[in-house]
Amino acid sequence: MAAERMGKILDGKGKVVIIAVKPGAASTEAREKGFEDAIHQKFPGIQILDKRYGMAMVAQAMTVTENILAGHPDLDGIFASNESSTIGAAQAMRGRSGKIKLVGFDWSPTLLEDLSSGLLDSLVIQDPFKMGYQAVMAAVKHLQGEAVTKIVDLEPRLIDRQNLNAPDVQAQLHPDLKKYLE
Repeated sequence: MAAERMGKILDGKGKVVIIAVKPGAASTEAREKGFEDAIHQKFPGIQILDKRYGMAMVAQAMTVTENILAGHPDLDGIFASNESSTIGAAQAMRGRSGKIKLVGFDWSPTLLEDLSSGLLDSLVIQDPFKMGYQAVMAAVKHLQGEAVTKIVDLEPRLIDRQNLNAPDVQAQLHPDLKKYLE
């Protein structure tokens, strides 16, 4: 999804880098590989110049991004593969004028502000509320002796400035917890 977005906003050509999370982190390594594979397969005009690790720390991701920005003044895009990487990359880009498009993964109030201001182009987000709800429901079914699906694949979604305030996006970002807690 992030690669598709990057390909679209760069018109299929340009130079990008990846601000990765941490070597050995299975889910984010798979996410980063998926981005790389999709770029190589669908957008041959986009070069991935570098991939550096923020080690799941905002400060490290910011430093890594600053170093990349200094070394690649002709950069067109950045993919940051989790919340800490995206926050760090956004902090490094703050105050710089330019054409670099930042596509991040995950969200937080800070990242939503950066998306709203235009510092970020877009975010691929998951639905942690739905993930937790589905896990609890599966546990209940299991305890009641019912069969449960071993893996439930919950689709992420891409948000940008155009759909950020859509009711379904806002409902995902701010679920109505009261109806579950009463």
